Amino acid sequence: MPNFPPNYAAQEKFYASEEYQTGAKKAIANNQPIPTYQDPESVSDSRVTSQPSRSSKKRGGILRYPMEALTGTTDYLQIDIKEYIRQPGNTKLIGAKGFGRNTLNNAVGATRSGSLATKSVQNTGTILLQIPSDIKDGNSANYGESKMNTLTGAAAGALAGGMKAGAELVKSLGGQQTFDESKEKIKNDIGANLAPGETEALLSAAQQGLTAKATSAALGVFGANVSTEQLLARQSGQIFNPNLELLFNGPSLRSFSFSFKMTPRSAQEARQCKLIIRSFKQNMAPKTGGDTIGGSAIFMKSPNLFELRYRKGNKDHPFLNKFKQCFLTNVAVNYTSEGVYATYDDATPISMQLDLSFKEIEPIYFDDYDKSPTGVGF
Repeated sequence: MPNFPPNYAAQEKFYASEEYQTGAKKAIANNQPIPTYQDPESVSDSRVTSQPSRSSKKRGGILRYPMEALTGTTDYLQIDIKEYIRQPGNTKLIGAKGFGRNTLNNAVGATRSGSLATKSVQNTGTILLQIPSDIKDGNSANYGESKMNTLTGAAAGALAGGMKAGAELVKSLGGQQTFDESKEKIKNDIGANLAPGETEALLSAAQQGLTAKATSAALGVFGANVSTEQLLARQSGQIFNPNLELLFNGPSLRSFSFSFKMTPRSAQEARQCKLIIRSFKQNMAPKTGGDTIGGSAIFMKSPNLFELRYRKGNKDHPFLNKFKQCFLTNVAVNYTSEGVYATYDDATPISMQLDLSFKEIEPIYFDDYDKSPTGVGF
């Protein structure tokens, strides 16, 4: 993941400038990569190697299926490819919140078919696909059950209010002193945290628990597996209140799966299908390079990132969900999606099924919705 958040204000100014608009139009007309914002810090940082590598070569352009021109009212899925870059020697191992937000916003929906790329895109570029028939999103969070009986909760409160009372209780539970020896000390130490009646009830319950625990340990010598809770239930028909509660454990990362049916109707559309499949496969693959031992690379570089957007014309879709940056985790192609092998004269299969699975690199946070006020959000 990137080690510093993008300069969004500078990016917005860059993409709104007349220089960028003119350069983008010329690049599209000449089938060249569209210029993108370059953070000055990432360019000037002396820790970033200046030696060119094969994996960093960029070949941009726009690929699209189907070939019909996209108008100002057409809905489609735009997938922008971005090279995954981390600064060598970076000591900030934890990315700032928001590091996974989309940063590209290429307006390429109205590109004419004659300006589409004739080669697969590498480390940059844009792929436009029709919105699949089954689109959905799902947000989830991780929760887990937590138990804490009253004695444990009181001990925790004693430790929080007075470490001395907690130490006395620990000594008693560990057999370092008798319960009666620590009883008065515990009363004095936690008396300020509990009412007099609550203190007596707590100590009485603790004594029952200790007796049951000692009995359970003694029975274990004879091979009996009887727990403290089981003994209490058999003796008095009651157990310690577990105070069961559902607690938040952490966020989760979202996954998205898409399935596209490709049935090329012309030679040009067939080439676009082939280049789209090749581009997905190449840009989701890990990279090798740099130092080698015996011809094998010592390190591998992370694959490229993918930025997904539902679009309506050249603007974000006003209703459908938004995405953060994703890795492409799986590509599957069925070249006989009609159940039979059949090809055109140039050997292109007449029907193909392209399945893609993406996973976001950062969870969705409450604050993200403030930065995305339109539509259903993330």
